[in-house]
Amino acid sequence: MNSPMNNSTTAETLAPPGPQSEQARHAETDRLRRLAPRPLTLADTGLSRHFLTELLIKHLYDAGMLTSKQLMQRTALAGPVLEELIEFLRKEVMIDVHGQGFDKRELSYSLTQRGRETAIDALARSGYLGPAPVPIERYRELVQIQTVHGCKVTAASLNGLFEHIVLRKSLREQLGPAMNSGRAIFIYGPAGTGKTYITQKLTGLFEDSCLIPYAISVNEQVVSLFDPLLHQPIEESIHTPSLLFDQGYDARFVNCRRPRVVTGGELGMDMLEIHFNPVTKEYQAPLQLKANNGIFIIDDMGRQRATPMEIFNRWIVPMEEKKDYLTLGAGRHFQTPFDQILVFSSNINPLELADEAFLRRIGYKIYFGYLQPDEYGEIWRQVCAEKGIGFDPLLLDFAITELHAQRDVALRPCHPRDLLGMAQDRVLYLGGDAASLDAQALTWAWNNYFVSLDAEVEMSPSPAARGRNDHV
Repeated sequence: MNSPMNNSTTAETLAPPGPQSEQARHAETDRLRRLAPRPLTLADTGLSRHFLTELLIKHLYDAGMLTSKQLMQRTALAGPVLEELIEFLRKEVMIDVHGQGFDKRELSYSLTQRGRETAIDALARSGYLGPAPVPIERYRELVQIQTVHGCKVTAASLNGLFEHIVLRKSLREQLGPAMNSGRAIFIYGPAGTGKTYITQKLTGLFEDSCLIPYAISVNEQVVSLFDPLLHQPIEESIHTPSLLFDQGYDARFVNCRRPRVVTGGELGMDMLEIHFNPVTKEYQAPLQLKANNGIFIIDDMGRQRATPMEIFNRWIVPMEEKKDYLTLGAGRHFQTPFDQILVFSSNINPLELADEAFLRRIGYKIYFGYLQPDEYGEIWRQVCAEKGIGFDPLLLDFAITELHAQRDVALRPCHPRDLLGMAQDRVLYLGGDAASLDAQALTWAWNNYFVSLDAEVEMSPSPAARGRNDHV
């Protein structure tokens, strides 16, 4: 069981789905194959022969020598496509063919001098060295088919997700419709009220998967998109490389859980544009492109390197048109889909961050406030159970009436875990029973957890600070 604040502000690792039956696996494979059939001809890839042969020789230059199977795994191209490219490279005297194995029947390939020169020239223009990309046109089509707004949230699914989490009914009844609205969401309230934890849990409402390309091609300029730090594959792979047969879906895609991209105070405007690495000569997709078909959370809004209005203004066109416009080198612009649930989260009043005109564009503004004593008590019981601490109603009452009330400190979801954890730290240090806490240990934890304003008076030159004697 969990409180709304048993997690840090970084994204949690989602648990992988349970094992599928063989029948379910086949059904899922068929669905993915229909969604993205594996290209069996050069024309099916949507890429030119010149582009793919350059990709092939770059892989050979990188590895030295590769078999057909290894080339398939590196380029994600089907056997028939690979055979056509290899035959072309042989005729152009760019590759040498070698026999391997006892009977020399397994062929491997290496570059000729001409092939090495061509590879060096290709790498000087583009350092991309990965699976064949997906044309931007095909990517747009697939994002639309897989739209996150086709996933409808019901009261049953939302209540199931938060079954063991203390979250009041009024907030649930706001979050559910907001997720279905297709509009941006602004979650705000005091620090420590569970905003980050709850928003990051929302992707648990999506039980399906989506296909994410390793990279996309814009006029045969490659932009890397799949990010192993942000995208969670359902499984490693269900297509077996073959030179002869169509097996599985298009291997240029990875079947992943719907993305959840979280950024906070580190967000800069450059992270919302395509990044070019001049050393490796590679393009990297911005965060919002990686979040397509999922959820994009901008946490700690108002504390970024960019100003709030710079960030908000960046989203006006994408929010209204459901499309974004990005730029490659030399000022080349192209359009990408903007299919995601955009969530802003802040402990600053939204009216201090944006004007009323912009806030109207955000459909839902949801306030996370302080807890009621019964909600605080439920989280306290959960934390006691998780930490193996015997629940003492008198200790809970002491925390609420003597510590919080007497010191005028509001009840926040983060307090039970933090205070009980620190009290337990002290008991263990003194050699006591970690399952049994008392008021003395809890008071010690309180005094170490909160900043003493008596100390602040001594440290601060401000006359205003000298007139306060409470805790924060």
